[in-house]
Amino acid sequence: MFNSLKVKIIGLTTVIMIMAVVLTAWLNVRTQEAMLSRFAEQNGRVLGDTIHNSIIANMASGKNEEVANILRRIAKEPAIESIRIFDETGRILISAFPEETGDLVPASEILAYRSGKFAFTQSMDGSLHHTNMVPIHNAPVCHECHDSNIDVLGILNVHISLTEMAMLQNQGRAAAILSSGGMLVFLILILAAFILIYVDRPLRRFASAMHLVEQGDFGRATTSIGSSREMAILSEKFNLMVDRLKNLIERTVAQEREMAVTEEKLSHHDEIRNMNITLEERLKEIEYLNITLEERIEEIEEANFKIADLAGELEERNTNLERAVNRLQALNQMGLSINSTNNLPRLFNQLINRALDTLNANVGYILLLDRDSWTLKIGAAKGIAENFDRNMRIPIKQGGVSQWVLKNHQPLLISDISESREFSRVSRLGFTRETVICAPLTNQNEIIGTLTFCNRRDESPFNAEDLELTSTIAAQASVAIRNARLYEEQELTYLNTVQALVSAVEASDAYTRGHSERVTRYAMKLANHMDLSVESLKNLEQAAILHDIGKIGICEAVLHKKEKLSSEEFEILYQHPAIGHKILAPISFLGEVRDIIHQHHERFDGKGYPAGLKGEDISLEARILAVADTYDAMTTDRPYRKALSHEITIQEIRDHAGSQFDPVVAEAFLEMCEKSPIHT
Repeated sequence: MFNSLKVKIIGLTTVIMIMAVVLTAWLNVRTQEAMLSRFAEQNGRVLGDTIHNSIIANMASGKNEEVANILRRIAKEPAIESIRIFDETGRILISAFPEETGDLVPASEILAYRSGKFAFTQSMDGSLHHTNMVPIHNAPVCHECHDSNIDVLGILNVHISLTEMAMLQNQGRAAAILSSGGMLVFLILILAAFILIYVDRPLRRFASAMHLVEQGDFGRATTSIGSSREMAILSEKFNLMVDRLKNLIERTVAQEREMAVTEEKLSHHDEIRNMNITLEERLKEIEYLNITLEERIEEIEEANFKIADLAGELEERNTNLERAVNRLQALNQMGLSINSTNNLPRLFNQLINRALDTLNANVGYILLLDRDSWTLKIGAAKGIAENFDRNMRIPIKQGGVSQWVLKNHQPLLISDISESREFSRVSRLGFTRETVICAPLTNQNEIIGTLTFCNRRDESPFNAEDLELTSTIAAQASVAIRNARLYEEQELTYLNTVQALVSAVEASDAYTRGHSERVTRYAMKLANHMDLSVESLKNLEQAAILHDIGKIGICEAVLHKKEKLSSEEFEILYQHPAIGHKILAPISFLGEVRDIIHQHHERFDGKGYPAGLKGEDISLEARILAVADTYDAMTTDRPYRKALSHEITIQEIRDHAGSQFDPVVAEAFLEMCEKSPIHT
């Protein structure tokens, strides 16, 4: 429908007419609005000037009250909405409505005045209003009542309603729209009728005639159109074209019939001969293709066999390569892991855990050689019974896997232990062995233990690759063990040196001799009672031994003074935790120990020294050390007093729980003393 020529012509014409009518109506409305605004502005200016002159005249004659009366009389006019005078700040001085005197005019009007816009039209609450503002200047005749320095005495503000004029404008607009719409409808109808009669109807007749031509009905495919001169000429030419087309088709059909009969006679014999020749050629081609196809099939089969062999070989190599990469990655990760710590138990556990995953084994353990007793002790073990005594010493006897490795100084692979008469199937660690790998741990060509793995998780036997991997792991572990032992020896040397310094300080004073050993004993007993971790126990033990090392930096006169110390001497003595912290600063592995020493004189209520730490800001080890140190200090003789009894000391600790001491630590100490003597 929308592709119809008549629809397009009518639509285009309609759109043009609508646009013309709408544009005309819009221009008419805009002209009316401009005239209305200009009319309101002229009337407002004339009214404003008239009122302004009247106000000036009354003010010059001293009739100021008459100004308000004038405003009220003018406000009674229907077109006047409001009239008032306000100052430059926007405050209303005089108004036709007394109740708004003293109020502020709307901000939009004061902004318009200040920007020099004295007359404007605006729409408020659906109504059109015109606002006019006339400044009342301070003329010379006004100087008797007003300061001559003031330029503007006020601004006359008149609001004129344009509602009635707008209504007239709307009525005119509606009439224009109705008349324009009626005219537009009339024109559209006239145009549609013209197109239907003089364009659409002839075109339809031409289309019907063409349809008859398409069907071959040339006798009825003639037209006679006289609606216009142009259409009559077009109809005549169309009829001539139909006659010529009819004659051409009739001659063509006759010629084609004659040619078909002739070709049929000539082609029959040639067709048979050509078919025979073609058939012979096709038979030869088929025979050649069969031979070629058989050769290609043989070549393809041979190539398939080669590809299958290559695929199997490639798959095997990929599997081996993947296995090698995985083992290298595992070795790398294991090396990083075991070299990340110098703690032997932690190192052993990390080594066993990673190696078990790499070898896919169920059981793994490290046995360390004790050359003095010629026995083996367990360094770490995974996969054995939980209730097995891991502290037991294993004698080196015939039939043991580790015994064979220690004797022969080389790794051992037992794929199936049931086929070997030399080794027992039941391990001394309490489990049954199926397949075993064992490699020596060495230190400078001296065997220090063995690394053993038993029983695969998938129940398959260990192989030579597993043995090679285990030997590599054992070599890495040997280096890590040697480094850890060197680190322990260095650490022990440092501790012995520092402990010797502490002993030297205590030996110089008969009252403190043996103090560090006793404090260490009390602190460790309390820490075990509170179930501290192994790492915390180690740090606490070292801190307890070294807690008074800072007294090296305190002069002996203060340390050995029998009289009561002065406040200055107390300040000096209070520095010994900080001095001890500085003395141990170069020893990196004593980082946590230094913090415990630095805090062991802090109080739970924050009144301690040297930093005034409070509550759980103080480490738990330092809070334990504070109780142990206080107990020993109170129960031993001092230059200025005799030792207190155990009972009095216990009561003092109970009384100061929550202030000087951590209440939890103090309560644990009291419980421990009740269960067993503290000095045992």
